[in-house]
Amino acid sequence: MREPDELRALVEHGLEDLVLTPELGDLTEVMRYALAGGGKRIRPTLCLATAEAAGGSVEEALPAALALELVHTFSLVHDDLPAMDDDDERRGRPSVHVVFGDGVALLAGDALLTEAFRLALSYERVDVARELAVATQGMIAGQFLDITDADVDLGRLHRLKTGRLFGASIGLGVRVANVPEDVQLGWRAFGDELGLLFQVVDDVLDGDGYVLRLGTDGTRELAADAAERARARLGEIAADTSVLLEIVDGLAVRTA
Repeated sequence: MREPDELRALVEHGLEDLVLTPELGDLTEVMRYALAGGGKRIRPTLCLATAEAAGGSVEEALPAALALELVHTFSLVHDDLPAMDDDDERRGRPSVHVVFGDGVALLAGDALLTEAFRLALSYERVDVARELAVATQGMIAGQFLDITDADVDLGRLHRLKTGRLFGASIGLGVRVANVPEDVQLGWRAFGDELGLLFQVVDDVLDGDGYVLRLGTDGTRELAADAAERARARLGEIAADTSVLLEIVDGLAVRTA
C-alpha cells in the first residue's frame, strides 16, 4: 500500500502532465494557474488510497482522482469571484479573478469543470462520470444555500457543499476498483464521515461555522466524534484500510 505522500505526489505529477483541450488556447494558462495554487490534494489522494485499498489500481484511478481535483478547483475559482465570496487571495496567492479578471476567471472555472468530465468519461463505463456529476450537483446546491439562506442548517449545508466531494473521493475509488454495489455501502458510510470531519476542523481553524454556534470546545468535540466514527467505519471494512486510517488521523489533528 502506498503512503499518502506518495499518492499526493502522483496527483501533483498527474496535474502537471495533464493535457488540456488545445481549443481552449491561452485559457489553459489561467487554468494551470488555478491548479498550481497548491493545497492538500486530499480529495484525489483519498480517491487513490480507496481504489488501492479496495483492490484496484492506483494508475487506473488517477484520471478519476484528477477529475475530482479539477471540480474542486473549479469551485474555488468561482467561490472567489466578487459575486460570491469576493476573496482576493487563495492559498497565499492572488485569486484567479484578481490576476486575470472576473470574466476570464468565470470561463476558466467552466473549462476546469468540463475538463473534469472529459477525464471522467475516459472510462468505458459511465458510472464514474455519473458519480462525479451527482457529487458536483450536490456541492453546487450547498453553495447556493450558503449564499441565499442566512439561517441554513449547518449540517445540511456541509453535507452538500463539502461532504459531497469527500463522498465522491471514496465513491469514485470503489467504482474504479469494481467493488459490488452492496459492498460499497460500508465504504460510502466512511465517506460520509470524512466531509463532516474536514469541515468541522476547518471551522475550528477559521473560527466560524460551528464555532459560532457551538463554541470552540463544542466544535472540537464534534470533530473528535466524527473522527471516531470514521475510524469505526473503516474497522468494519474487510480490506487493508491502514492508509485511509492514517489520512483520517491527519485530518483530525491538522492545523492548516
